[in-house]
Amino acid sequence: MSTGVKITAEPRTEFGKGFARRARKAGLVPAVIYGHGEAPRHISLPAKEFAAALRHGGMTTVFDISVSDGHTTLALPKAIQRDVLKDTFKHVDLIIVKRGEMVTVDVPVQVVGEPARGTLVTVDHDRVSILAEALNLPEHLEASVEGLDAGAHVTAGEIKLPRGVTLATDPETIMVVVAHAPTAEQLEGETAAAAEEGAEGEAEEGAEGEKSEG
Repeated sequence: MSTGVKITAEPRTEFGKGFARRARKAGLVPAVIYGHGEAPRHISLPAKEFAAALRHGGMTTVFDISVSDGHTTLALPKAIQRDVLKDTFKHVDLIIVKRGEMVTVDVPVQVVGEPARGTLVTVDHDRVSILAEALNLPEHLEASVEGLDAGAHVTAGEIKLPRGVTLATDPETIMVVVAHAPTAEQLEGETAAAAEEGAEGEAEEGAEGEKSEG
């Protein structure tokens, strides 16, 4: 459960791509905090500490932010812009929360258990929306497929929720499906069909190329 990860921040008065590059080079992440009718507050967060907290608690991590100008607040990550190639954060949006406040968040769902032999598990949705107290958000929920046979499925309403947590997603939403696992012959047939389609495509491209040259 989230308990409020303490993190320090610096007030930010500069903006733009140039500042963002300098901030990231200095190990900082540009961020903005807003909500509860307060004016947006622009800050810079320490990148390593922020990343470490997210690895542990994900998007349900509540940050207890202390800004060097004396401002303190609790906030949840709302949106994160990432640089996929560099594996860094570009910008973070944080929304203010209060102790005791009920908030709606999306929580990851992990599949647990062993289904019947000869089956294949497919995840249709890997997150559900829940309503819970801001400082008691589960890091994840579990969808059990223990003993389920082909043709079975797990809905959002069948996921066990901790005390004090209410499901916000439609309970009929199918999260996980259990189907018959393909046989070796079926897999070989699919591979052969894919190879044949690829060969036909190459042949057609070659023919088109000859026509254009002609």
